[in-house]
Amino acid sequence: MSTGDFVNGVTLRNRGLPNSHRLQTYVDTGGYVALRKVLQEAMSPDQIIAELKTSALRGRGGAGFPTGLKWSFMPKGVSGMKYLLCNADEGEPGTCKDRDIMRYDPHRMIEGMIIAAYAMGARVGYIFIRGEFIEPIRIVEGALAEAYQNGFLGERILGSDFSFDLYVHRGAGAYICGEETALMEALEGKKGQPRFKPPFPASYGLYGQPTTINNVETFASVPDIIVHGGQWFLELGKPNNGGTKIFSVTGHVQKPGNYEVPMGTPFRDLLAMAGGLRPGRTLKAVIPGGTSTPMVSGAQMMEVTMDYDSLAKAGSALGAGSVIVIDDSVCIVKVVERISRFYMHESCGQCTPCREGMGWLWRVMHRIEQGQGRESDLDLLENVGSRIEGRTICALADGGVAPVVSSLRLFREEYLYHVQHGRCMVGGSPGVRRVA
Repeated sequence: MSTGDFVNGVTLRNRGLPNSHRLQTYVDTGGYVALRKVLQEAMSPDQIIAELKTSALRGRGGAGFPTGLKWSFMPKGVSGMKYLLCNADEGEPGTCKDRDIMRYDPHRMIEGMIIAAYAMGARVGYIFIRGEFIEPIRIVEGALAEAYQNGFLGERILGSDFSFDLYVHRGAGAYICGEETALMEALEGKKGQPRFKPPFPASYGLYGQPTTINNVETFASVPDIIVHGGQWFLELGKPNNGGTKIFSVTGHVQKPGNYEVPMGTPFRDLLAMAGGLRPGRTLKAVIPGGTSTPMVSGAQMMEVTMDYDSLAKAGSALGAGSVIVIDDSVCIVKVVERISRFYMHESCGQCTPCREGMGWLWRVMHRIEQGQGRESDLDLLENVGSRIEGRTICALADGGVAPVVSSLRLFREEYLYHVQHGRCMVGGSPGVRRVA
């Protein structure tokens, strides 16, 4: 993977430095200055939250909810435990950014969590890391030990009255645990399944206590906001889309990797940073936010800027910033069949429309890909999708429907070719031809 870079980066600024994961490197490059500012200059929780609101930092895990507003939901003046959780599960296909923050600059995430805990009055936090992330887990656990040894975690942090404990929890590799309430269920030792909302985590979260959950990249953005101010962060991006964002660019590019760029960067510029397409190929489609976001045609994508609002106008979503580039050598039907299999496998089974519907979608997609499809299958896919969307506890099912419905809208002729000829229009090997 390329180590794509942005000179004024925030969350990946130290990547490439020797021992960038160690405390000394982080301190030497301005680390924990934000925490000292908060505790030693006695910034109030309200001041911190106000800076976050000004910054227009939106949740980097996929939903894009305003971070400062989310923090303000935590109840004040209540007795009892409050919890802070970091979603480091990163199971969205195409996403590989959070593991790089944890590998190269874990103290930035940790400092952001400590500041967040202070702002919301949390005493205990958990970093929920995907169990397969062996190297990031080892590095984060080492960083936590360094933070404790140097007074940044534990009792009376930096001599203040504020105390905070932070732990790593290893997940079991379930995609559904990227959903915040399923993550809490797993932390409590239960099967990872989403909860009904309301009540929302800020009022009834982990162990029934007020809880806030944010993503790795979100927390890693916090220290610079405190040091430089919310307005500074906002101006790195654009209105309603503050700061920088890491985009994991994969697929048919010559330099796949993580690229941290200002929000609002044109997609064509991001594509150029990733080395562009392979020689002789043209851009066919892009899945801009991970496989749970709708597909966008190549032509339309070249006019899009990489921010929440622009991608919403294009009929898709920024999601977790997982940009999957598809060139003209690829059969769209085959791509979507593979994606559908993933969502069928990862459905937790709690909601009937998802449990049964994801299986229906994959089986019909598989039938078409294998050359056994019927023209009526195209309407069937859309019909099944319409009976799934908006009818489940969480958004996994909607995410599984999105690539099917969007690809049908954009590339219906490829589906028809599969049905009529029993094989792919482009790329790949023929399916099993249908016998008349």
